[in-house]
Amino acid sequence: MLNLGVLIHMISANSKKLSSEPFADAPVKLRRLAQGEEPLIFTNIYEEETNIVTWKRELSITLQSSVRNFLASNPTFQAIMTVSSQSAFSSVRQILGTTDQFELSENIAELVDMFCCLFGLTHAGLRLIAMDRAMCPKFHADRVPCRLITTYQGLATEWLPHQVVDRTKLGLGSNGQSDSESGLFQNPSDIQQLRCGDVALLKGESWEGNENAGLVHRSPTLSAGEYRLLLTLDFVN
Repeated sequence: MLNLGVLIHMISANSKKLSSEPFADAPVKLRRLAQGEEPLIFTNIYEEETNIVTWKRELSITLQSSVRNFLASNPTFQAIMTVSSQSAFSSVRQILGTTDQFELSENIAELVDMFCCLFGLTHAGLRLIAMDRAMCPKFHADRVPCRLITTYQGLATEWLPHQVVDRTKLGLGSNGQSDSESGLFQNPSDIQQLRCGDVALLKGESWEGNENAGLVHRSPTLSAGEYRLLLTLDFVN
């Protein structure tokens, strides 16, 4: 494990409290991206105008290889569980069910430790899913305080900068039209995309003061025969 957890916990202890319920009258404000090549960038999630934080990281060659082998043998793998920093490694290694996934288990456990320390959580909701199609193909904002997301293989999450989104076109506001037809955004070049391996914190609608400013994002479209391994971490009520 990294020694980052204690430092993150000290920083976040003095930061604003989170809310599990959205605020109906929260004003719309400007939101922006914060990104860096070290995990300490995660502390920027506490800045009011930040609604996505990205740790730009590279997966090791050995990890990429082991994930590729795992997906080849487990193309429909799905796991949803609640874990703590202490239980994450053993729990993940057990559900992966193979002896050659030590590095992946360790990597996921490290992210659980960071996530729990950053937000002062005792447990996190973990979801690890292999998929061959878009799980959430339309742009949307999550009604959660904050979600960690990373892709271990395949195309990664697409997202829209806050200032280019017409939020009246989200959900039912699209009138059944596709994202490109509804007027949700004006130019295809507005669409941003994480890289495989990047770890992102997506601030949601239930973060205090962030209603109508949760990050708008969607799953990428996958080609035939293409697979993706996605990890998400969430708050546990």
